[in-house]
Amino acid sequence: MLVAHITDELRRTYFMLLVPAVVGFIFLFGVTKFHLISFGPFKYQEFLGPSVFIASVIFAIALPIFFRTLFAHKVRDQKSVSEADLVKFERNFLYIALVTPYVTLVAYLLALPRFYCAGTVLMALYAVYYYYPSERRIRFEKRIFRVR
Repeated sequence: MLVAHITDELRRTYFMLLVPAVVGFIFLFGVTKFHLISFGPFKYQEFLGPSVFIASVIFAIALPIFFRTLFAHKVRDQKSVSEADLVKFERNFLYIALVTPYVTLVAYLLALPRFYCAGTVLMALYAVYYYYPSERRIRFEKRIFRVR
């Protein structure tokens, strides 16, 4: 498989996962802007705020690092990795990292305090930017994991 083909396939997955979250933000913004539904502070915000923020950090940073480490450990004794295994790894990697925009959607929906909401937004921006499947990144991954 060519790098461009792998990249196109991963980009389709990337946008398939990201577009519903963006549409959800647009919908929630419109609903709250025109006061169709009001979302107010919920009862357990002192617990929910930090929990949602920590979940966003886990999905944006911790789980992708852990998943990558597991994959590297799994293929450590192999001389090369097949392209199918790399694509499967990258797709699962996107599934994990792109949960973060949905966690941010929950933070917005629950009207969490600004600190926690801003933190989840930053984690979502990090996940969306850093894990974008560019050709350069895929070439780098192929070189690191010795894809044949």
